[in-house]
Amino acid sequence: MEQVDSEQFQKILKCIRSGIEDGATLEAGGERFGTKGYYIKPTVFSNVKDEMLIARDEIFGPVQSILKFKDYDEVIHRANNTRYGLAAGVFTQNLETANILTRALHAGTVWINCFDVFDAAIPFGGYKMSGHGREKGIYSLSNYLQVKAVVTPLKNPAWL
Repeated sequence: MEQVDSEQFQKILKCIRSGIEDGATLEAGGERFGTKGYYIKPTVFSNVKDEMLIARDEIFGPVQSILKFKDYDEVIHRANNTRYGLAAGVFTQNLETANILTRALHAGTVWINCFDVFDAAIPFGGYKMSGHGREKGIYSLSNYLQVKAVVTPLKNPAWL
């Protein structure tokens, strides 16, 4: 995956180094791909703990953290115990499970059994530090509207 610039490329590599230093197990990738551009090999970490940077931050790069869980409550608590809430993905064969989780997750977009699917009619935006507005769909129109209040005193109002 190519990153957009050197700054983002370095940020992703720093996050990968942090995962290794914090004790996560690097299962795959974790390094530059090739010598030109800003390519990083798809990276997978296991044995990730909640307090690790790779579990807490939005990395915006090819880095996947695997965290084990015991029940839905743990998943919901973990997912919502973050500063961010741009998007989440739920993979399950049980529609009831999907509905429970999507209602409980504090994320602007929740994908069920898919990922990174967009449509111009579907609003997109995050919660918390991931943003508060919505792009696309009818909700994006508010970005182009501005409400103004105009107050004018009347010399001879009709009701007096």
